[in-house]
Amino acid sequence: MKKSILIISLLGIFSCTSKDIPIEEISFSHNNSNAQPSLVSNNGSLSLTWISSDEDMNAELNFRQFKDGDWLNPMTLAVGSDWFVNWADFPTHAVSGDQVLTSYLKKSAGGSYTYDVFLSLHNLSGEKIKEDFVLHTDDTQSEHGFVSITSNKNNGFYVSWLDGRNTIEKGPEGQHKPMTIRFAEVTSNGAIVNEKELDSATCDCCQTSITATSKGPVVVYRDRSEKEVRDIYITRKINGVWEAPFPVHNDGWIINGCPVNGPKVASNLNNLAVGWFTVSDGRPIVNLSFSKSNGESFDSPIKINTLDAIGRVDVEFLNEKEVLISYIEGDDNGTFLRIKKVSIDGKASAPITISEIDGGRNTGVPQLEKFNDDIFIVWTVFENDRNQLKSAKLSLENI
Repeated sequence: MKKSILIISLLGIFSCTSKDIPIEEISFSHNNSNAQPSLVSNNGSLSLTWISSDEDMNAELNFRQFKDGDWLNPMTLAVGSDWFVNWADFPTHAVSGDQVLTSYLKKSAGGSYTYDVFLSLHNLSGEKIKEDFVLHTDDTQSEHGFVSITSNKNNGFYVSWLDGRNTIEKGPEGQHKPMTIRFAEVTSNGAIVNEKELDSATCDCCQTSITATSKGPVVVYRDRSEKEVRDIYITRKINGVWEAPFPVHNDGWIINGCPVNGPKVASNLNNLAVGWFTVSDGRPIVNLSFSKSNGESFDSPIKINTLDAIGRVDVEFLNEKEVLISYIEGDDNGTFLRIKKVSIDGKASAPITISEIDGGRNTGVPQLEKFNDDIFIVWTVFENDRNQLKSAKLSLENI
């Protein structure tokens, strides 16, 4: 593994001087093509999963932990030659206690988007608890994916996903029924319980996001109305009951197709932060909105981007009142992966450019996490005719 130090110039908001920010870039060296990262920080652990695949589409799901200033050797948690491997619908994972739950997608039929969500449950040491089991209870040959997983107070896991079991049916006018979003819990021995449909009509291919609060799980996703309004919605489980979904903000974005650009939610005590991509008056935007009431209501959105937004956001609380948001934006001079620090009172820092990147699908969905006193960002690059992972680390004191 190679390390190098980058110097990023940050222009201050209230001065004309610049500030040099050292960023330690860690290159991942691994055989074959490597992409679809999922980065998670939880209870003093930083971990990464990703898919390594060859030219024949033989795939491996790898798991790696960061300890003592370096990435440990990877462990292979699942392998297959019949997987659905996609830049936008990628495996995810979560750590709960000394367990890790991972997801991946297997083809169920010959259609382009007929695949199932499979799970594997391991101890962090690599010991198998339960592997290769299906998340959802239907047996339809339809699309299932865009999974989000989070820890259930170190006692199992919460999982949300998009579920296409209804799409094989047709409505009264002959149109296929919409995609749905569902939720389930996975226990520490791999049992799937409390499965429930959360919304009967969602966007088909935008990532979902889930967080665990002191009052229960919260799920955020892109909704789809009968008039093709595709705004970001939230639903919460309060006192054991799922509430009716409602919009984080009424963007009113009408689009006759999926933008493949999901939201991200993060929580800290009673505060929530949601970042998302939308379009307003023909201009692409990345928004961030805070809730100080555990998601019961949200403040007006804060516009994050200065150039044309591509989106693909991630959000991480730095403390109770500040978050870091990562996003992609660009103009005629290039496309950039950037981060901003935003406080709950609406103040935003100048952007920090992590890297100039490809704005296409090869970049995937960059991952952002806080670990100890550092920020880690992982994304995908295309080098030497294959995908590879890159990771940047920067100290919180420099943000």
